[in-house]
Amino acid sequence: MLKFILKRKVMIILTMIIIMVLGGYALSKLDKELNPSVGLDMAIVTLDAGDMNSLEVEKEVTTPLEQRIDGIKGVKKTDSTTSPGASTIIVTFERNRGGELTREIDTLANAFASGIPDITNTYVAQLGGESEYEFFLDISGGDMKEMSTFAKEIIKPRLEELPEVDQVELTGMIQPSIDINFKQKEMNKHGLHMTQVTELIQQMNTDITLGELKSEATSPSLRWQTPLTNIDDLKQLNIPTESGEIHLEKIADITRNETQDKTFVWKDGKKDFVFIQIGRASNVNQIDMANAVRKEIDAIRASGHNSDFSINELLAHGDFVKHAIDDVSMNILIGGAIAIAVLLLMLQNFRATFIIGLSIPTSILLTILSIWLLDYSLNMLTLIGLGLGIGMMVDASIVILESIFRKKKDGLPSVDAVLTGSKEVATAIIASMLTTIVVFVPIGLIGGDIGKYIIILSMTVAITLISSVIVAFTLIPTLAEKFMKVRKRKEKESKIGNWLLDIYEKTVGWIIEKKRRSLALISVFVVLFGISIALVAKIPMNTMPEMFQRYTEIMIELDHIPSKEKEELAKKINKELQTIKDVDTNYLLDQGDFFIAIIKMTKGEDIHQEQEKVTDKIMQKLRALEKHEPILSVQSIMNGQSQYPVQLQINGEDFTKLKELSDQATEKLEEIEGIVGINTDMDQLSNVEYLSLEIDAIEEAGLNPTDVKYRLDIAFTEIPLGELTTEQNEKIPMLAMWKEKIDSKKSVLDLKIPTTDGEKKLASFITLDTEKVPETISHQNGKRYISVLADTEGKDLGAINREVQNTIKDIDTEAGYTISLGGDLEEQQDLMMDLSFVFILSILLVYFVMAVQFNHFGQPLIVMAIIPVTLIGVILGLFLTQMELNMMSGMGIIMLVGIVLNNAILLIDRANQLRIKGKSTTEALLGAGKDRIRPIFMTTFTTAGGMLPLALASGQSANYQAPLATVIISGLLFSTLITLILIPAVFRLFSRKPKGKRKKDSQQPA
Repeated sequence: MLKFILKRKVMIILTMIIIMVLGGYALSKLDKELNPSVGLDMAIVTLDAGDMNSLEVEKEVTTPLEQRIDGIKGVKKTDSTTSPGASTIIVTFERNRGGELTREIDTLANAFASGIPDITNTYVAQLGGESEYEFFLDISGGDMKEMSTFAKEIIKPRLEELPEVDQVELTGMIQPSIDINFKQKEMNKHGLHMTQVTELIQQMNTDITLGELKSEATSPSLRWQTPLTNIDDLKQLNIPTESGEIHLEKIADITRNETQDKTFVWKDGKKDFVFIQIGRASNVNQIDMANAVRKEIDAIRASGHNSDFSINELLAHGDFVKHAIDDVSMNILIGGAIAIAVLLLMLQNFRATFIIGLSIPTSILLTILSIWLLDYSLNMLTLIGLGLGIGMMVDASIVILESIFRKKKDGLPSVDAVLTGSKEVATAIIASMLTTIVVFVPIGLIGGDIGKYIIILSMTVAITLISSVIVAFTLIPTLAEKFMKVRKRKEKESKIGNWLLDIYEKTVGWIIEKKRRSLALISVFVVLFGISIALVAKIPMNTMPEMFQRYTEIMIELDHIPSKEKEELAKKINKELQTIKDVDTNYLLDQGDFFIAIIKMTKGEDIHQEQEKVTDKIMQKLRALEKHEPILSVQSIMNGQSQYPVQLQINGEDFTKLKELSDQATEKLEEIEGIVGINTDMDQLSNVEYLSLEIDAIEEAGLNPTDVKYRLDIAFTEIPLGELTTEQNEKIPMLAMWKEKIDSKKSVLDLKIPTTDGEKKLASFITLDTEKVPETISHQNGKRYISVLADTEGKDLGAINREVQNTIKDIDTEAGYTISLGGDLEEQQDLMMDLSFVFILSILLVYFVMAVQFNHFGQPLIVMAIIPVTLIGVILGLFLTQMELNMMSGMGIIMLVGIVLNNAILLIDRANQLRIKGKSTTEALLGAGKDRIRPIFMTTFTTAGGMLPLALASGQSANYQAPLATVIISGLLFSTLITLILIPAVFRLFSRKPKGKRKKDSQQPA
């Protein structure tokens, strides 16, 4: 193969040029996003169930629908939350069946809902990693009516016309409406029912085609055209009664109102603005959508439509994407420059450095071309994969070039130097690549949503390594033959180099001279490994790192309070937030029983504290309000999904017993330092008034139960009657209701109903009994449970996890009741188990590859002796830097299994070659160290140097890059220094002298 490559240099060079051109094209076409768009193997089913209380929803909707969903093949788990008027079910599927089964559940849920009249809306969707809205604006500083009209007639239609925009949601709008408030006494006086009057209004307010006059020559259509165009027409509408026609205004108060929409938004405690949320089209990336929206907003500003008020941008997810991509891209460039500088320093040959430097962009563009063909995007994970690969992608090129360089220095002709030098290291390079890549194979076994993201990172790194090896075996030999010039060997080499090499040879020679010395050295490292394990408890732990975005989202759960109290509470929340220097602007979105707070932090020179500390201060301030204000809980949320990091799940059927267990768990959690904001499902109870009929009284009055029910039904009726279109083409919705508001227990009992003895109050025929029911009822796989929920503050999740697990053991439970972890604690526990399993399986696969490569059972174990030593370096690196042990750093540890073995493989492979040539074990080990020490240091320092910018990163993606890079750098540097003395010691201790026959059969030049 090498001979063919050397004879076809033109073909190789042209192929590389084509790859670079295609790679550049692929780079321009790659989608850009913060996180990869992954359709998760989960779906959400939401049903609106009118005014049913939570127990009724559980019985009539949640439980029967769960049973039907559980019957679908491929469904692994169901989790449901039932609340008054709503049921939400999260369905988890078998791997890679999310899209298919979501469609099946959609059909099932809609068929189920059609049989229950109380269900007014059904929503089914596959869960993914994207937010519904990714660009936020507000319009403020002017008259609310004018701003609402501007938003509705200018902003919304113009933005929705953009191909990059899917939807625009307006909140805080002033909406005109016409309310028709029927008077009960007047209706009864004229013998009218609301339904017959509303039907008449709807019939009169129409503009429809009734048919065609086909006998006429032109067959004209016959149209009924009686639209209402103003409120006076509505008031004067004739209503037929038994005593003649009357005007509508006689039986109803008709008013035009200007009210803010039901979903309120406060900006810095004020609500005199319109809030705009923008979602992008499915085939558009976040950056392009942000650019298109900004361009259109600038055009709207330039047109002068908003001269009396301002359009302000809150945040755009596209900016996070751009900054994150820019940060990682810059780190890749800096890492590449550092790697080349290291090469130049160690090779001291410009031409050799240029050859290897050329392999970097070639390998990167080949990788980009590959990920484009795999339909990946340019996102945080693929970029980090490229960043990690920067240092490693030159390893194979360095080893080959250094070997060729050494052969040329020894005086071999160019072609022979290329062939001999490449062949000498080919086995080691292939083994090194396979051991590095094979560790990624078990990554696919990591369960849950995180596994899908990590596979993308793994694939990127694997593609990068394969690309680099392809380049190393093609481009490097092609250019090295003629282009690389080597000065003749001088008598005196570098004094420092010779001095270090002498020390190394004497040290290793002394260690391997006697087996007991080798055993003593191994024992020292075993003790060090044991000591380092004790430091693990001092390392912060988490699942996934936080993104540095200088903004946060928080959910503030409220007790049931009226709108006026919400407004006062919004002002108090703003007052607390304004005391924090790094809080720039805050928005509160009223979502009924909770607020969503979107808090924008200061940037640039106005930053006083890190994002994490600012978020902690915000949480502390808001939680302090729980003592005096109607706030039930405060928790951090991101990407639209709320999640308490600490969750205990208590399973059982009886609510009383569940309440007792939750009280015990709450008391135990309160004793754990770092746990705050504890609450349970059972803390939130709502009152239900159960109605009992006095059957004897009803029959005596000449009524039946359906008469009573009908009277109650119409009392709560609100009927939308379409729209009134004014002469100015303004469409105003009309709503019919009773003038007498039914909003208290007394007002229900005071309702009057016609009887044979005249009108009587409903209090004569019904009684109301109050019962408290849980606000929410949770199920897992159809079984009821309640949750004890809490947040964390000032302490890492790993430390809290250990204490919570001990707490669970101290709580006594009866048969049929269990307590288990949930939330981030459960996820972290599952993740650590997955990572541990993947780590062990990776080691076994590495052993398999090396055993096949060396054709030996024992030598792979010698190479793998470096793995526990590597973990010493990893633990020290994380402990000293206080980086988190999370998914990203866990990935770094698994990658290290493959990376750190490369140096040991180079050493052992060369020792084997020398032993085959007849060298003794000591001579072979010393010779291998001498021959491989420079490529080992070069590959180590280029890999560490290439990753250094990622470890020191301070941008938005720093928390993703730094832990992973820190693990690899610390583990690699420590293991490299130790490899050069530990591997010879282990080799000396466990290797045997080759038998004569084996030696004779294997006598071949390397």
